[in-house]
Amino acid sequence: MSQKVYLDQAYLFTFSAWFQESEGEVPVFVAIKTATSPVTYCGSVVAKSNRWSMLKGGFTVNETGTADLYFECNNTEVEIWVDSVSLQPFSPYDWSYHQNKTAEKSRVRIQTVDDNGYPVVNVNVTIEQNPASRLPIGCATSKLILENEKYKQWFTSSFGLTTFANEMKWYNTEPSPDIENYSVPDSMLQLMKQNKILVHGHNIFTDDPKYLPSWFSWTASKSPAIGKRLSSIVSRYKGQLIGWDVVNENLHYSYFEEMMGENASGYIYKNASTPSKYIKKLKEIQSYIGKGSGMAIGLQSHVDVPNLPYMRAAIDTLALAGVPIWLTELDVPSGINQAEYLEQILKEAHSHPNVEGIILWAPWSLECYGGMCLTDRDFNNLPTGDVVDRLFCDYWSSKKLEGKTEKNGNFETSIFHGDYKVR
Repeated sequence: MSQKVYLDQAYLFTFSAWFQESEGEVPVFVAIKTATSPVTYCGSVVAKSNRWSMLKGGFTVNETGTADLYFECNNTEVEIWVDSVSLQPFSPYDWSYHQNKTAEKSRVRIQTVDDNGYPVVNVNVTIEQNPASRLPIGCATSKLILENEKYKQWFTSSFGLTTFANEMKWYNTEPSPDIENYSVPDSMLQLMKQNKILVHGHNIFTDDPKYLPSWFSWTASKSPAIGKRLSSIVSRYKGQLIGWDVVNENLHYSYFEEMMGENASGYIYKNASTPSKYIKKLKEIQSYIGKGSGMAIGLQSHVDVPNLPYMRAAIDTLALAGVPIWLTELDVPSGINQAEYLEQILKEAHSHPNVEGIILWAPWSLECYGGMCLTDRDFNNLPTGDVVDRLFCDYWSSKKLEGKTEKNGNFETSIFHGDYKVR
């Protein structure tokens, strides 16, 4: 079914509705189609027969005029009921205002009193933020950091969190059957430890078969290699990483499920013990390994053009799982709007209370073709690097604050979320 709506390209649109269907469970999709653009999907939900399910979504359009709003379901045998449909426009100013209000500083008041509980005025007060308590933002690194002293100096002075782009992947640590070589990731990990940089593991397995070792294919004789890989890398780095991308591309591909059965990811996550995964796999995996297993949601974030309303709605929905949410592999392809788009995504992520960390997918290289780099080959900031520095080092960082208590022994100021030392 469809509904005609009038849309102004100057606005961002949020959408919500409640769905129920007549029998079983079916996925329902919401899409928008303007006069000249292709169909754009802006939200989905699994509708059920015994209760109402809420869909949250959003979209932007590239032209002003009449558009068709579609509700789609591939099962023509069921009836779909929809209620409480809401389509709300927001100006860019209003959207940005909400971001800033969510992420802005909180007003705090500190009062000093004497031993008898009476206020004391003119007391010196210093408030200093613990850098580790800020929203963690990291950046991917490559083995070039072991060879290039300028790369090493730039990275270790810029970030406190990293992911190794390819060095921990199976095809690199076991290039031939039963011949393991962890020398490169071991050296990289040692470097990070020396500089107090946290490491997020990437990855134990991938469901995309083209990134499996060239020697590996699913046969009865090769299946023990999975358990060996799992045991080898998890035990080697146990206690040294803050988490793992356990089964990468787990939503887009299903190699291990096809080979091992529907509980394949659950088996792998259970034995890895520090997982991140997609929300559609969450209940399935938790049913196998149990809740409270140190799980998190990792959103692989290769973004061409940001759809901020959809991004906000998606994170809202994922947040209902009650586990930490990270944006991983965040990058924007090269182009005239690269820095602008990166800033939009970072602001939206930082403003969401359920996003607990961000990893930029921008490992340095001598030549940066098509991907995202923060600096040039001489480590001078590119526009993307300026965005990161401005937001995380300046705008979203509370500097050391000093002052004196005033009337009633109070000292008031505004600070960003985090842990602080007061003296």
